[in-house]
Order: sequence, then structure tokens, then C-alpha cells
Amino acid sequence: MPVKVLIVDDSGFFRHRIEEMLRDDPRLQVVGTAVNGKEAVEQVKRLKPDVVTMDVEMPQMNGIEAVRIIMREAPTNVLMLSSLTHEGARVTLQALEAGAADYLPKDIRAWMDKNSGVRSQLIDRLVALGRTRRFRQSSAFERSYPGREQKGTTMVFRPDETPPVRPSRTSPAPATRSSTTMSSADMRRSPSAPAQPSASGDSATTLASRVKFPDCKLVVIGASTGGPAALQKVLTQLPANYPYPVLLVQHMPKTFTQVFAERLNQQCQIRVKEAEDGDRLVPGQALLAPGGLQMMLDPRQKDRVRILVGDERMTYKPSVDVTYASAAKTFGNKVLGVILTGMGSDGCDGARLLKQAGSAMWAQNRESCTIYGMPQAVVNAGLADAILELDDIGPLLAQRGSR
Repeated sequence: MPVKVLIVDDSGFFRHRIEEMLRDDPRLQVVGTAVNGKEAVEQVKRLKPDVVTMDVEMPQMNGIEAVRIIMREAPTNVLMLSSLTHEGARVTLQALEAGAADYLPKDIRAWMDKNSGVRSQLIDRLVALGRTRRFRQSSAFERSYPGREQKGTTMVFRPDETPPVRPSRTSPAPATRSSTTMSSADMRRSPSAPAQPSASGDSATTLASRVKFPDCKLVVIGASTGGPAALQKVLTQLPANYPYPVLLVQHMPKTFTQVFAERLNQQCQIRVKEAEDGDRLVPGQALLAPGGLQMMLDPRQKDRVRILVGDERMTYKPSVDVTYASAAKTFGNKVLGVILTGMGSDGCDGARLLKQAGSAMWAQNRESCTIYGMPQAVVNAGLADAILELDDIGPLLAQRGSR
């Protein structure tokens, strides 16, 4: 069945242009339009679309408030459309925090140009978001602290363990991997498994002891679709005295990365800033790769980053692959790579280089991802040392950093 799309925009031009872009793709079906946030909420409840395109600035009710109500009353994946201005970036990040899944810049020149690539970007995002369905179960950390919202199951790779047998309706043959997997539930069923999680937090400690964490000098985190909210959730768990420097690569345009870094810096105990050429690696500080450029480590001064234009043929600017590869070359087996939610496979090639150098890789699990693309590529390539629920990643990083 095609993905059902609701178009929300007070501009007749943009409503018509979006509908025109989607009209000939059999994977998508426009089921309705709305001209303001209030009407959008009503249409979502009545039409039950799979995904909504949402303008930010509209009369009666703006896009941010509409997203908040939709997420509360009729949860639906929302793709925000916003300008490339500083203010546009700020309100878009507010919409993502309110529950929107992703965004696209709303540059009228690009949207009028049939050769700009906007149509393919829009369709790819709508198809991916429209087909995303997340069913969550509680994770080890969530079960350790009763009363918190239940989330997905954390999976841990253990090369020295026997793979658990998992019942399935279709009973497919188990996938062969370079490492084996064990879930929190499997740990409890195994005769040698730790005791049931309790409110004391013992199970969280046990989980931490089972996840590979290298003799670390650097943490590198990559993300794309759904990344802003995921990064916020992870980084706000880290203490101000976190002992490692952190590099962040989030697929974003230039204006957005500057605003995003400022916002994270306000929310986190660690310092967060948009990286500049020559910035030092400092414990307790995260450097966010600037949009449109590549972030690498300086081969002559290992404690500094270089911000470069990079190869024009690269699809992603910034690219997780580029930063992972540079970290592997500079720090060898002293890196922890983390790959979070996102479309595509950026990060997989770089993860392979990190693993070849002896470093560790963590991947976000399917259940907690907005889009299980980038983590899936790493997992399917057999490069992940652990597949983790998003809510577990920050506490695990913080717990390891306190040792």
C-alpha cells in the first residue's frame, strides 16, 4: 500500500508544488491538505496519514504547536519544512524537540528548479518516514528505574557466548555474524545470566560490564534523520567532568549546525560548540562538525581538528565516514564509535576502518531509531560490538567515563 501523505502549508504555491512532486510516485498518496496547524490536527485525526509535511509559520496555529498536539493526541511522523535562516533553524529544532521526525530546507529557488534534487530528497524522506513503525519494549536501564517510559530492548554482542534461539513466526535461518547477539531477555533466561533487573540498578551495572568499551581517548558519534533528538538524549547524560573529548557528525546545513550546537550547549553539562579549524580536543567538550564541510583530525597535531571543504563528490557534508576514518588513522584502537539513527549507510565504511584499527563500535537499535538505516548498515556488516537502545547509550557512556 502507498504511504499516505498530508500536506500542511499556508502557501498555495507550496501545497501545489509538493503535491505535484509526489503525484507520479506510486509509493506515495496525497490524502489531503491543510492551511494551518489547527486544520492539520483535525485532518491527522480524520485522515490518519502515515506522514505529514508541516510548514513552520502559519496562521491560527503554527507548525510547532501543531506537532506538539499531534504527538500527544494522534502520533504521526512529521517532516518539517523551514527556511535556511538562523530563525528558521531555531524553530525547526524546536519542532524536532516537540516530536517532528525530520526536516527539509524550504528554499523557494530550489523548490522551483526541477533539477535541484529537492523532489528526490522529499520523496525519499516521506517513503522512509511513512514506512517507519516503532514498537518499543523496556530496556535494561529503563527496567532498573521503575516508573520511566518503556523503551526498546538493548542487544549486546558477546563473541564468547552461544547465540540464543529466537522463536519466529516464519522460522528463518539465523543470520551469520562475526559476533553473536544476546538481548536483555536472553540474559535473564540463560542459566549463567545475571539476576532479574531490580530497582537497585544492578542490572544497569551488569549491562555496562558486558558492553565493549575501549581504552578510550576519543568518542565519535554520527547521526542523520532523527539525530538531533537522539544526540540531545545521549549528550545530556554526560557529566561536566566527562574524561573524553567527543566529536559529533550530524547531517545538517551550515546554519542549522551553528544553532544546534548552541542549543545543545545550553542543555548539556558538557560544553558543545560548532567545530572550527584548529579547535583542540578537550575532555568534557563536544565538537559538532559544521554543515557543508568535513571534520577530520590533524595528522600533525593529534589533539586538533581540521575543518575542510573536502571532496566535492562526497554525498554527505559533513560525512560520518570521513570523521570515523580520520579517527581510526589518528587514534587507532583508542576510539569508541557510536552510530545513531539515520537514512542511508554513511558511517559504515568508516566503522570498518575503526574496527580494523581495533576500536569499538556501538549501534542504536532498530526499535529506538527514527530511521534504521545507518545503524543497520553497520550491524549488517558485522561491525557493531553492541546494539543499544537509545536511552541506554548516554548512561553507558557516562558510567564508563566515571571509571
